[in-house]
Order: sequence, then structure tokens, then C-alpha cells
Amino acid sequence: MCAAFKKPNLQAPRFREKKLNLLNKKLFEEFKKKYKAYKDMDYAQFKEIITVFNEALYNGVIDNRNGIELPEKLGYVFIGTCPPTKRKNIDYKKSIEYGVLTNHKNWDSDNHLMKIFYTCSKMKYHLPNRQLWAFVPGREFKRTASSVYKQEWAKYIVVDNTKRISAIITQEKKIKSSESYLKHRLKTYDEFKM
Repeated sequence: MCAAFKKPNLQAPRFREKKLNLLNKKLFEEFKKKYKAYKDMDYAQFKEIITVFNEALYNGVIDNRNGIELPEKLGYVFIGTCPPTKRKNIDYKKSIEYGVLTNHKNWDSDNHLMKIFYTCSKMKYHLPNRQLWAFVPGREFKRTASSVYKQEWAKYIVVDNTKRISAIITQEKKIKSSESYLKHRLKTYDEFKM
């Protein structure tokens, strides 16, 4: 028997958390003050440079199975394949449409979930107060990664619930280094020279 779904009141008052955007005019003015060579740059160019750089970073995360290491040794970002959640993942759009509680089943990815992971624990030089650092992916990154994940979900690292992320990164680095060594040996291999 299906549970009935009560449609939410979309006209009800909402609480919105005030968010601080780091890409603002104050940052731009401080940048121009610190780097005198860019005093003629306008704000639109400044935003465009940061946007293009961020797109290159998240496309690198999506294209590479092992993700990327962020510049200035800030940490690693990668996409992981996770087992399905134990709690219900409600599909609100279809629930409202049919009036019955429906769940996401992730049929495109064989019921696996995509998660974007960030860690700075396996860096050679630790950042001061690294436990305060966090990574929140932007909307474009999440949407692009989700659309690619539906077709290529088996390509990404499988993340077990019981393993630490730092152990997974160490394991992937060992595999990557052994693969590069094997490729190098195969290039120089000659069966007639012993």
C-alpha cells in the first residue's frame, strides 16, 4: 500500500540563510591594491578569469578518475561512487505529481550514488587549522558532474563506508604509480634482447 503524499504549501513563508559570497567588489579592490600591475583590470574581467579557472578545475575532477590535487597544496577533490543510502531518498517532484510518496532509485547508475569528496589529510605539508577547511561545490559543478556520472558511473573510485578517505587516496596513488611503471617497462621491452 502506497503512502499518501501531502503537497507542500509553496506560498508559505520561508527562512533563507544569508550567505557570504567571496567573489565581491571588496576582494577585487584588495586584489588591485596588492597587485599594481592589474590596476586597469575591470571587475567583469576579474570574475571571468576566476570562473574560467574554476571550470577548468571541476572539468579536471570530472575527467580524471582519481580527481585532482588543488593548487597550492590545498587538498584533493575527486568523485566517488557510494552505495545507496539507508534512509529514503524522496523524489519530491514525482511525489507531488502523483500524490504518492516516491523515492529516487538511481536506475541510471545501478542504484549507486555520486559524491564529491574533498580531503587535505594526506598532504605532505599540513595546513594550519586544516579541520576548519571545507569544500562546497558550486551548482554548475554538481550539475555537470551528475550528468556525466549517469553515463560513466563505473569509472569513478568506489568509496566504502568503513574506509577513511586518506586510505583510499594512498591506495589509488600506489595503483597509479605501478601502472606508470608498467607502461614504462612495456615501452622499453624487447623480447630478443635478454
